[in-house]
Amino acid sequence: MRRPSRALAALTALTMLAGCTVSRGTTLAPPEQLAAGNLDGTSTPVADPLYPAYGNPAVDVLHYGLALTWAPQTKTLTGKATVKLRVLRAEPALTLDFTSPYTVSATTIDGAAATGRIARGKLVVDRALPAGTTVTLVVDYSGTPAPVPMPSHRGDAEPLGLTVTADGELWTMQEPFGASTWYPANDQPSDKALYDISVTVPDGWEAVASGTPGPVTGSTFTYAATQPVATYLTTLAVGQDYRVERLRGPHDLPISLWTRPEDDRFLPVLRKAPEHIRWLEARFGRYPFPSAGAVIVPSRSAMETQQMVTIGGDVLGSSGNVAGLDGIMLHEYAHQWFGDAVSPAVWKDVWLNEGWATYAEALYTAERDGYSIDDWAQRARKSDADARQRLGPPGNPRADSFAEGNVYVCPALMLRELHRALGDTAFFALARAWVSQHAGTAQDRAAFTAFVNRQTGRDFTKLIDAWLDSPTTPA
Repeated sequence: MRRPSRALAALTALTMLAGCTVSRGTTLAPPEQLAAGNLDGTSTPVADPLYPAYGNPAVDVLHYGLALTWAPQTKTLTGKATVKLRVLRAEPALTLDFTSPYTVSATTIDGAAATGRIARGKLVVDRALPAGTTVTLVVDYSGTPAPVPMPSHRGDAEPLGLTVTADGELWTMQEPFGASTWYPANDQPSDKALYDISVTVPDGWEAVASGTPGPVTGSTFTYAATQPVATYLTTLAVGQDYRVERLRGPHDLPISLWTRPEDDRFLPVLRKAPEHIRWLEARFGRYPFPSAGAVIVPSRSAMETQQMVTIGGDVLGSSGNVAGLDGIMLHEYAHQWFGDAVSPAVWKDVWLNEGWATYAEALYTAERDGYSIDDWAQRARKSDADARQRLGPPGNPRADSFAEGNVYVCPALMLRELHRALGDTAFFALARAWVSQHAGTAQDRAAFTAFVNRQTGRDFTKLIDAWLDSPTTPA
């Protein structure tokens, strides 16, 4: 996600000077087991301590098949969700997150009719299932989507989930939750799954979603994610003025840019996608997915949605400085490695996403504008001190202050200290190994610390703990 406004202003000022857990101590399965098992969408879901109302750790969703139809005249979304899941713990009823006011018309489990209802933000299916079973839930539903509040004071904070515009278009931003406003979901970061999405729209309209673009049949658009995706990293945009420009990136990577006529001013920066990805590959390894892209929506924020970055047309705010989009795009593409390929197990560890993306952006802008990254770090310490004073340390974020400045600049400075201690070769080898060894999984702070110590042969526990836990900027 793009930096929050106060941190954005501070870090932009730095650039002008020169020219994204399991509770601590919990042990996840070994990374190699997670990576191997998650090829089919298996995960290790855990309850999220910051937002316990979302998610059900008793189930592990393996695959979502979403067949959606949008009727803009009546603002009605009709869906058939086919959800394959493992039952990890026996419960008297199957529950998933489903927060919008939909009407459920039919529900089956393994083809047998079951009673399904929506109550208090949950889809409840009255069928007891034994632990250790794998079942397929099918839900038919329809209604008008409604977003939910975002638990943050960010300047770009806006309701989360699928949003309907006045003229009947659709768009979504949904971190830390909100996927459950348009399909029944295990809406927590630790449960990653595979996806097949089809969206049928009126003639002349277009639909954009996360994943690899597939065939378009008539007015039905298809997308597939064959590598695991956390629910918050899915996206959907539907409109009647979209046009697509297709580029090729490194290794012939297909890149799709979806814009509207009013977005033409962004195109020169969006077309730098091959350059951005090439710069990131040189440091962090090969781009981790089979396609890339970006879609512009009527939002004030930006989001690293997997394989299809979602960018708000109002992301630049009142400045209108299109050049500022360059760093934002690099930041969101960096998340494809840090946050998407490897996701946080719980929202307490969102710093794992945002620290890496912020540091990558800092390295990029320093190189682009010809100033020292240490000059950035020296000045960024002032932003760090302010963020810790206002918001607390990044390792213990507040539930009502999601993704604010402390989880961006503070862990980015921690990574700078690791970089200084290790040197370029060892540091970027560390970053590449973190992604390659954990791709497709959700990880936590304990796993990261253990990995750093194992990978480097040195004990960096005190350094990591100081930067994540200290109420003031470490010396």
